[in-house]
Amino acid sequence: MKLVRYGQPGDEKPGLVDSSGTIRDLSGTLTDIDGATLATGLEQLRSLDIERLPAVPAGTRLGPPLARVGNFIAVGLNFADHAAETGAAIPSEPILFNKAPSCIVGPNDDVTIPRGSKKTDWEVELAIVIGRRASYVHANEALDYVAGYCICNDVSEREYQIERGGQWMKGKGCPTFGPLGPWLVTSDEIADVQNLAMWLDVNGEPMQRGSTKTMIFDCAKIVSYTSHFMTLEPGDVITTGTPPGVGLGKKPPRFLNPGDVVTLGIEGLGEQRQVFVPYAA
Repeated sequence: MKLVRYGQPGDEKPGLVDSSGTIRDLSGTLTDIDGATLATGLEQLRSLDIERLPAVPAGTRLGPPLARVGNFIAVGLNFADHAAETGAAIPSEPILFNKAPSCIVGPNDDVTIPRGSKKTDWEVELAIVIGRRASYVHANEALDYVAGYCICNDVSEREYQIERGGQWMKGKGCPTFGPLGPWLVTSDEIADVQNLAMWLDVNGEPMQRGSTKTMIFDCAKIVSYTSHFMTLEPGDVITTGTPPGVGLGKKPPRFLNPGDVVTLGIEGLGEQRQVFVPYAA
């Protein structure tokens, strides 16, 4: 299934994408798509006659496909070629940090460049969405705890992240820095999550080209590893790292300016499009 949330910010309704690409309204069946739905409600959705659900008008805004995200966790330097382009050593264990859940926006919403920012950057990433409480799980069973996957643009402010001291989260959780979607694709629709093509363009110019097959730590390892340091709850999101081609790695470095348009996608998970806009007080 491809689950969506549609409508104006703060007033999104749950939906489902049918085989023709039409969004069908689920608000008569579900209150929302959140951790509780993922933990207990997916089987109910599979039994629905989708074609009898009301169609949502084409062009309706898509919100993030998941409401009330509790933990928004990210994995740093999880592609060897990305680590190399930034001059970092290949990690021996996953590098975990937090993105603020409050930074999550829809897949095509505008992204705000923070006040005073000079180094706002892009990162196409595969995001894991947890469907069952997970604590101390083994890697060979870790994917059983995953409800599905979606695209994340792990927008980053490199000065805040690297040059301002402390944790990376300073440059990772600014408002609108977490576009998710367009869909939450349930695990059963992804034949091999470790073999998905990834891409990102800026103003139509190719920047990132990669594949989940070149991750240093695969999705099963990431879920298992993270569950040894915290309890993962249904609806938690883990974004898993980016392939090479980020602005920080360009020679010279290249960062985003107001008016820039970023488009990105992952095989089987859809596409995003964001216009980057200046901070407005």
